[in-house]
Amino acid sequence: MGTVVALAGQVGGAKLADGLQRVRGRELTVIVNTGDDYEHLGLSFSPDLDTVLYTLAGIASPAAGWEPEGETRAVQGMLKTLGGPDRPALGDKSLAAPILRTEWLKSERRLTQVTLEFCRRLGVQARVLPMSDDPVTTNVITEDGAVTFREYFNELGCEPKVQGFQYAGAAEARIPEEVVDALHAPDLEAVVLCPANPYHVIFPILGIGGMKELLLKRGAPVIAVSPIVGGKALKGSAGKMMRELGREATALGVAGEYLRFVDGFVLDKEDANLSEAVRSLGIDVLVTQTVMRNEESRTALARSVLEFARKIRATREAEYGVDR
Repeated sequence: MGTVVALAGQVGGAKLADGLQRVRGRELTVIVNTGDDYEHLGLSFSPDLDTVLYTLAGIASPAAGWEPEGETRAVQGMLKTLGGPDRPALGDKSLAAPILRTEWLKSERRLTQVTLEFCRRLGVQARVLPMSDDPVTTNVITEDGAVTFREYFNELGCEPKVQGFQYAGAAEARIPEEVVDALHAPDLEAVVLCPANPYHVIFPILGIGGMKELLLKRGAPVIAVSPIVGGKALKGSAGKMMRELGREATALGVAGEYLRFVDGFVLDKEDANLSEAVRSLGIDVLVTQTVMRNEESRTALARSVLEFARKIRATREAEYGVDR
């Protein structure tokens, strides 16, 4: 068994990352989207990083994976009383990470160092890393102009029609040395694109200068798991965005977005009828249960994904005598 690198964000991506951690432990590195990061009340919020951390630490709320279980809202209530903003709704426990993150960043620690310290304190086995220590902002281009994803999601309720995306700062952002080390591991077995919105989770990561080229150069099988099941996004607004961008809001549509980048694509059993259409794109297909309702299903999916990657590597070596 080798090492595994996963690209993740959102609740679905965090769940599969958790399954991969249960299978590989310290041999897993999770690269997390930071294009949705923002400042609020002077604090530095990293929603996807915290979602992944809470999930891998086993403390995420079952109903709201972006915050710890047993969350309360005393601070939010007092903020409202004193005339503060209603949104985003801040949980008391959820404020701890932004408070420390802000303080440590001011002391010139890199975001990567802060995140790894959180991993250590929370007992997370995997290495959770931000996609860059440099600021990147995902902007949603709408018919009314460009807004940050935070504004689109929190303030506009995902209502405006989406016309495109811009990842401000991504091309100039540097890949952290810890990410480079993970991708240069001699025993890198697979790169997994966890089920998450391609436009504001996966694409910002791939947009970091040199990231996509580095992933492809390594030669390890790249496997994507569809965030769309039965024509619907399990979480978030991926389906709506795809339709407004003129894409087919199906797992096949997602596979098309990853064309010429992924070697394998994982479909849910509900979308088995799309398997041949995905194969026609030149992508290998695995049909399995992708909906993760508990720890067992997370682990089962992780094992299936890694076995799928091994089969793709074996086929490639048998045909060409090399990894790629």
